[in-house]
Amino acid sequence: MITVKDLTRRIGLMMAAAVLVPLANAAPSSTGMPTDGATTEVADGMALYQEHCAACHDGQVPRAPHMITFSTIGADTILNAMNNGVMRAQASALSATEREVLAGFLAGEAMAPPKPILACADPMGELASSDATAMQGWGGNAENHRHSDGAGLDRNNVDQLALKWVFAYPGALRARSQPLVHDGVIFVGSQSGDIYALDLESGCAHWTYSAGAEVRSSLSLGLVPGRDDPVLYMGDFSATVHAIDASDGSLVWRASVGDHPDATITGSPKLHDGSLYVPISSSEWATAADPGYACCTFRGGVASVDAASGELNWRAHVIEEPAVETGETNPFGAARKGPAGAPVWNSPTIDAERGVLYVGTGEAYTSPAADTSDAVLAFSLATGERQWAKQLLGGDAWNMACFIGEAANCPEEDGPDLDIGASTVLWSGGERDYLLVGQKSGDVYALDPDKGGAVAWHNKVGRGGFLGGVHWGMSANGDSLFVPIADTTITGRFTGPVSPGIHALDPTSGEVRWYTPSVADCEGKSPIPVCDQGMSAAITSTDQLVFAGSLDGNLNVYDSLSGEILWSFDTFGDFDSVSGDTALGGSIESDGPVLYKGHVLINSGYQFGARMPGNALMVFSLPPKADLVRSTRSE
Repeated sequence: MITVKDLTRRIGLMMAAAVLVPLANAAPSSTGMPTDGATTEVADGMALYQEHCAACHDGQVPRAPHMITFSTIGADTILNAMNNGVMRAQASALSATEREVLAGFLAGEAMAPPKPILACADPMGELASSDATAMQGWGGNAENHRHSDGAGLDRNNVDQLALKWVFAYPGALRARSQPLVHDGVIFVGSQSGDIYALDLESGCAHWTYSAGAEVRSSLSLGLVPGRDDPVLYMGDFSATVHAIDASDGSLVWRASVGDHPDATITGSPKLHDGSLYVPISSSEWATAADPGYACCTFRGGVASVDAASGELNWRAHVIEEPAVETGETNPFGAARKGPAGAPVWNSPTIDAERGVLYVGTGEAYTSPAADTSDAVLAFSLATGERQWAKQLLGGDAWNMACFIGEAANCPEEDGPDLDIGASTVLWSGGERDYLLVGQKSGDVYALDPDKGGAVAWHNKVGRGGFLGGVHWGMSANGDSLFVPIADTTITGRFTGPVSPGIHALDPTSGEVRWYTPSVADCEGKSPIPVCDQGMSAAITSTDQLVFAGSLDGNLNVYDSLSGEILWSFDTFGDFDSVSGDTALGGSIESDGPVLYKGHVLINSGYQFGARMPGNALMVFSLPPKADLVRSTRSE
């Protein structure tokens, strides 16, 4: 049962509420600056914002960034602007403590100093060059099946899973970088921008690398000619790609792939045949909330870089023609520009046989919507030349200005913002290949990769919404396509029957084989702003099992043939971490379960859109084989 104390603590972490952040006397800040030693009282982030910031940042001053954009900047950046930068004069009336509280509130981050992580006492052993038992990167393989050979888990033993340990990401209120396990070591990114190499058995950290900006994607791992140790690759929120030595976390190379001020990397880079293919999205959808911003110019894209050196091989744009001024202005006098938008949120799908990669694209930011928004695109692996494009929803133009009262930059379509956030799945049916696509609208498609993306079949299995429909990732084994549906909404715009849960489809026809509804587990979690049973996060399957997390914090395992729930664990709550700190579990929202040698790894906590915050990496495992034998005999 969650206590009132627990709820108060969580609400205190929410940016969407009147945040109350207690700061200890003379406690060090996350930036290393001393706090105001005379202040021991509770500071109110929302009250500070209303008194000192709202007059400009609620949209009244065209050149002032709107409040909504601060969640994409980071608390340290905001604090630096108040202490040393452009906001120094405006923030001069605030104490050091008040500036810290305000920065944490605006960014939605915890400014209180985290306890140190647990460092490993013994050095990391030599890493194997390859690990055939591991899931490779975000999609598990090049085709993004999100499938595992079983990892020692099956119908007969999955109910024996037990929590092994929990890691608390320092300074974080969301956990969404999917772990990568290789040779008994977990490599994972974090909201703070730190990359951790954690021991699978104990959770201690072998090393930490600082990227300098949030890493929300999964890492990729491979060998580079001339280097003995495997190399890790990841993208950060500043659109910078990092290559680091997996054995010690030292930098191999770093390269920026963005060609727009708001470019970022949210999808996981895909390593293939000596090249790293990097999806490029942006935060311009949020920048557009500023009524003085000339909206919009971002074009979306994919970049290919050399895995050994970081040199750019090619960059391909989703919208081929650069944005231009339309000759019109918004009500605040800012120029209207376009076409723009169509970010690539997902990890590319590699089709080695055809020599192409596939990505799904997001909504347009301007009117009229580009014909490559909400589409699937195929690019040449070698040159980046576009092979074909298949738009699945036309006329979808939206940005954050549509949520703001002034709405100066909101496109006339005003959404519905039903992009393709999940990676496509390349699935072979023997004589025929299918490119399987899930959309936030709740629609699932099979496209023909040999016919320019022609639709082979289509089935609408969800109502759709801002978090899906299908949001972050489907999974496929040799027999079925497993489709998670959220059917939740933030604004109430989407109405009608909903079908949250897991749908198993025939990949060759789209016919539904089974559907298991997701039932809300929110008792005792109210008054958390939003708790529901939607399945927004990516899922993972084996031949026998399907692993899926939900927005209410539950991790479920389903029988792949019947849809029966075989095991469940509620990740919401407070957990003792391996470092002695307290880890918070919350919503499971974006990345999915990872399976490895009898282990299941899942991130829990997602502070955004009023979801339940948290900072927990949870590792479950089967008991030792001897214990399994005793358990079986006792039954």
